[in-house]
Amino acid sequence: MQVRKRDGSLQKFNQDKIKNAIIKANAEVDEVYKIWEGDIDAMVDDIVGEITSGLYGGVDHEINKGLVIDIEEIQDAVELCLQREGYYNLAKHYIQYRFQRQLVREIKKRDEGIMELLDGTNEELNVENSNKDVRLISTTRDYMAGEVSKDIVKMMYDDDIIAAHESGIIHLHDSDYISCRMNNCGLVNLEDMLQNGTAINGTLVEKPHSFRTACTITTQIVAQVASSQYGGQTITLAHLAPFVDISRQKIRKQVENEVDMLAHPILQAHKKDTYIETINKIVEDRLKQEIKDGIQTLQYQLITLNSTNGQSPFVTVFMYIDEVPEGQTRDDLVMIIEEMLRQRIQGIKNTQGAYITVAFPKLIYCLDEDNCKEGTKYWWLTKLAAECSSKRLVPDYISAKMMRELKGDVYPCMGRFTAHVKPCEPLPMGV
Repeated sequence: MQVRKRDGSLQKFNQDKIKNAIIKANAEVDEVYKIWEGDIDAMVDDIVGEITSGLYGGVDHEINKGLVIDIEEIQDAVELCLQREGYYNLAKHYIQYRFQRQLVREIKKRDEGIMELLDGTNEELNVENSNKDVRLISTTRDYMAGEVSKDIVKMMYDDDIIAAHESGIIHLHDSDYISCRMNNCGLVNLEDMLQNGTAINGTLVEKPHSFRTACTITTQIVAQVASSQYGGQTITLAHLAPFVDISRQKIRKQVENEVDMLAHPILQAHKKDTYIETINKIVEDRLKQEIKDGIQTLQYQLITLNSTNGQSPFVTVFMYIDEVPEGQTRDDLVMIIEEMLRQRIQGIKNTQGAYITVAFPKLIYCLDEDNCKEGTKYWWLTKLAAECSSKRLVPDYISAKMMRELKGDVYPCMGRFTAHVKPCEPLPMGV
């Protein structure tokens, strides 16, 4: 007969181990509750007889053409035999001994995992998240705390759920954070915080007076949210769109002051239309640069900052043209989306100066009646999004029509995770 150990390996059955376990438990009880040593051998024989007779459901006659039983079932047989023979106090000590051994095994396993983490040899943790760098002290400390949290989770859920998780039937996502009672994933209400002000680290952050400032504050908000929850978060560019016109009006005042200082009043009077057209062109050119700088700030901040647990925020940017009313605000939103896509197509420089594809932020482009078919108003923007997808694997696409049918409205959601894969060989021409 063979015994299947907890790690799945097989070991030759040795009834002396049962005897030694009973002896150790026997030594812990008062004299009046002890088993006479001569009876221990007889009890062990009874237990072995029950096991080999197939009384326990775990017996398997197929593996290695012999009897195979799980170690847990052997321990169950010992407990039942002690209680059946009336040695209740001894059975209690045996159960305690069994539990203590289980704790020792779990602590040893956890400590080994932590030491592998510190040594940098834990490959599972090294590649677990693309937005976590295990070389950072904050990340290492977070992982160490996560190992303890995983143990606590085992006490929070029923044994059958934990067993299913450990065997791979189900997966308890983020088990290293569940015990902290944190929120998991969130849709950030940027509109409220940007329009009405917010507070970060006890400091009042008022409504921004330009698009670029709004982008900077957005990255600070994202960092704070990432430090207060686990999982991802989603922001929508529609909440940034109103600040484009704020920048436009601010730039217009600056340009008008500059032109008034340079242009002669008589020239302005005779060429009024040309004067206005010139101001409008200068304003829009500077505004485009403002949008470019703001989106660049947004992208660079999101991929370079770290939350308190040592990871880059898992953030998704939602891009839905019809999320704002038709008119100037929608036109401004389109400019923001266009710039986001163009910068993503270009990529970000790595330490060698080469442009690469970054993991974050994830992008979601929403398809609706005005951009999903050739000839529609914003078809050109969808073509730009498709170019971005072919070169940088983002954005994801979602149907506004289907979401309205299924959910009743269109909601920002979370982008899928794209694993880094080895580039394939180029396909033959024409394929």
